[in-house]
Amino acid sequence: MKNTLFAMLCAGCLLVAAPVRSQDLNLPPLDIQQGEAPVESQPLPPLEYEPDSTVPTIEDDPDSAYSEPDAGTSEQPVPSMEAPPAEGVPAPAAPAERLKNRVAEFSGIDKITGRITSFDVAIDETVQFGALQVTPRVCYSSPVNVPPKTDSFVEVDEITLDRETRRIFTGWMFADSPGLNAVEHPIYDVWLKGCKAAPSDAAPAG
Repeated sequence: MKNTLFAMLCAGCLLVAAPVRSQDLNLPPLDIQQGEAPVESQPLPPLEYEPDSTVPTIEDDPDSAYSEPDAGTSEQPVPSMEAPPAEGVPAPAAPAERLKNRVAEFSGIDKITGRITSFDVAIDETVQFGALQVTPRVCYSSPVNVPPKTDSFVEVDEITLDRETRRIFTGWMFADSPGLNAVEHPIYDVWLKGCKAAPSDAAPAG
């Protein structure tokens, strides 16, 4: 009796420890890609709702979904950011037009002798002072009712010892600031004094 029970227990242990193969159970192979787990999907039930009858839809009437703006409404004009002129304050006057003159008045100095000479040069003409040739292109002055401001666009050439012409200055000269744009030359210096409507009889020396 004891031997029979022992044999039955051994047979049960062998059945539990034996590996179970999928071929023996006739199970279909699972098609699972790497990194993915099988998900059992189920169809969702349809949503049940009642559409709002007060809101037009495109399916019912395509034109009713878009309303035209009311003809009685119009765009309001944008207010101006400019402040209105104060009462009793006159409007600013337009800038005065500068006067265009026919003659430019210059002064020149010989740094060796210290002699200063004043001379007039007509616009677009050339006058020689020492080794320098001075040619004004324009000469502007201010009207009498505004602060004075006189300037001239000038070209200055140097006559070298080889009788060659070399440009040493091109730019604006200002009568109220002679040193602002100065002519750089070791012997002679020239600066603007003013503008005239007509030339005088003075001629440069040298």
